[in-house]
Amino acid sequence: MRGAAQNSNIPMAEPIPHPTPEAAAPRPHRKGLALLLTLVVIALLAGGAWWLVQRSKAPQPVAGAALGPGRGGPPGGGARGGGVTVGAVVAQQGTLPVVVDALGTVTPPVTATLVPQVSGVLTEVLFTEGQMVRKGQVLARIDVRPYEQTLAQARGQRAKDEAQLAAARVTLSRYQTLLAQDSIARQDVDTQMALVRQLEGVVQADVAAERAAELNVGFASIRAPISGRIGLRAVDPGNLVSGGSATGIATITQIEPIDVVFSVPQDRVDAVLAAQKAGTLPVQALDRGRTRPLAQGQFLTLDNQVNAATGTVRAKARFANADGSLFPGQFVNARLRLGDDAGVLVPVTAVRTGPQGDYVYVVDAEHVAHMRAVTRGLATTDQVLIVQGLQAGERVVTEGGDRVKDGGAVQLPSEEKTAPALGGQVQAATKGRAHRQRGQGGQGGQGGQGGQRAGAPAR
Repeated sequence: MRGAAQNSNIPMAEPIPHPTPEAAAPRPHRKGLALLLTLVVIALLAGGAWWLVQRSKAPQPVAGAALGPGRGGPPGGGARGGGVTVGAVVAQQGTLPVVVDALGTVTPPVTATLVPQVSGVLTEVLFTEGQMVRKGQVLARIDVRPYEQTLAQARGQRAKDEAQLAAARVTLSRYQTLLAQDSIARQDVDTQMALVRQLEGVVQADVAAERAAELNVGFASIRAPISGRIGLRAVDPGNLVSGGSATGIATITQIEPIDVVFSVPQDRVDAVLAAQKAGTLPVQALDRGRTRPLAQGQFLTLDNQVNAATGTVRAKARFANADGSLFPGQFVNARLRLGDDAGVLVPVTAVRTGPQGDYVYVVDAEHVAHMRAVTRGLATTDQVLIVQGLQAGERVVTEGGDRVKDGGAVQLPSEEKTAPALGGQVQAATKGRAHRQRGQGGQGGQGGQGGQRAGAPAR
């Protein structure tokens, strides 16, 4: 009993709780369910984003599609489905100028260099660089005093020789009187006559020397040989200049009128000559960008031979240039007009080139594009002349031709603009009609006379 009591006083050890399998580890099916829900949400978000992108890319419905068959729209929804949008114009009957375009150089008809004819010190310069001068105008002066002295000597020598000639002639007259009286020998008369002739020659030489001295005095004043614009001065006053120097004092170029020299291809020479026989050929000078006309002139002539290196012939045109728009040495674009050529005109962008040659896309009344082979003629920067394959009044594609196929449907920009507008009008009318019907239904529900609920669509 004592042992039992003693054992009863000993506290009993509490049982140790053992964790259950559910508490020891999370359940596997809950993890899989969470992962599945996450994948479903991601898939829904991706599908919604894809649907929104495709909806934004989808074309807007046209008026016929909004109304549907039997409600005012054409069968099939109006515009053709799948047609590409292109730009198109109607081919026109017209004329195109026959021109020859070439790069030309403005060349003055006459260029003169002021070269001194006598040597001496340059005392005066009477012109301003770049000014317009007249023919005969004094532009510079050389020290004239040495030449004035030479002229005075020539005049004195001539006076002396003329006095000797006069005395010889008087003596000859006396000898002739004595010979008539048979008082002198004929030999003396002949000798005196020879002396007179000799002195006459001396006087003539004196006259020539005097005139040469006068020329030198005149050459001391340098005058403009032509009218035109004078260039920059090469010699300053006070410097010694020499007669016949290569540089000269300045250069004068004639600018009214002025010429333009350009090249014509040898294949167009016959056409140019034929057109020249028919009348005067106009020539237009354009700036380097061929956007602004500078002057209008007339064709003069062709050169007498073909340049073998370039296969061209030099040509010259003359311009009045009263306003000075053309400057010597300037590069311009010369446009020689030979006449006009008539035919069907289309924009340059309408003509395309393929393996079989040139072609265009013609749009019929059903908005179907058909490939048409054509033969092109003359062309400008904007238009081209169709010689064969196209009639005036036909509509041709000018923009978007690279996306067009033979027999494929096309759509014009004007249809794209009018279709959404018409669809909006139809949608607005439908909303207005539904609003009025909802209003009528609401009134009937309040008064107990309407058989429809407020806001219910009317049948």
